[in-house]
Amino acid sequence: MGWENAPSHICRGGDLRGLAFCCPPIKYCPIHKALAVLKMSPEEFIRIKEEFGKRTKLGLGENTCFGSLVWCCKITKPCPYRDYELAKNNISPDEYMELKKQLAEEIIRNSQFFKEAVEVFVKKGIPKDIAEKCILETGDLKKAYEMAIKMIDKD
Repeated sequence: MGWENAPSHICRGGDLRGLAFCCPPIKYCPIHKALAVLKMSPEEFIRIKEEFGKRTKLGLGENTCFGSLVWCCKITKPCPYRDYELAKNNISPDEYMELKKQLAEEIIRNSQFFKEAVEVFVKKGIPKDIAEKCILETGDLKKAYEMAIKMIDKD
C-alpha cells in the first residue's frame, strides 16, 4: 500500500499522522483538536501542505475537491476525483501513499509538539534519532515511547 501502518483519518480517530489526509481547516471538525496538540495554527498547517505540494506530485490534482492532491483522503476511501487525478498524472496508489507518509512527517516535524516531545524523550535517556523516528512512525506519544524503549532494550 505504500504506507504499511497508515493511520485512519483524523475525523475517524486516527493519530496525528492522519493530518496528511485532511481537508483545509475551514470549518470546525477534529482537525482543530489535532492542530492544537501540535501547537500549530490552521494557517501554518495550510502553508506546510501547500509548500509540500509545490515540491511533489501531491501539488497536482486540479480537479480534486480543493484543487490539489495534498488535501485528498487516504487511498482506501473511495474518491473518483482523486483517483482520476492519480491516473491522469500517472501516480500509483503506492506512490500516492508514500508521498502522504512524507507529508505526514513534514507536518509533524514542523510542529512545536515534535520539538518538545523529542526534548522530553532525550531527557528520559532516549537518543534523539530514536525519539524522532518513533514519534514520526506512530504519531502518538505513548506508542512512540513504548517503541523507543523496545528499540533501546534490543541493544
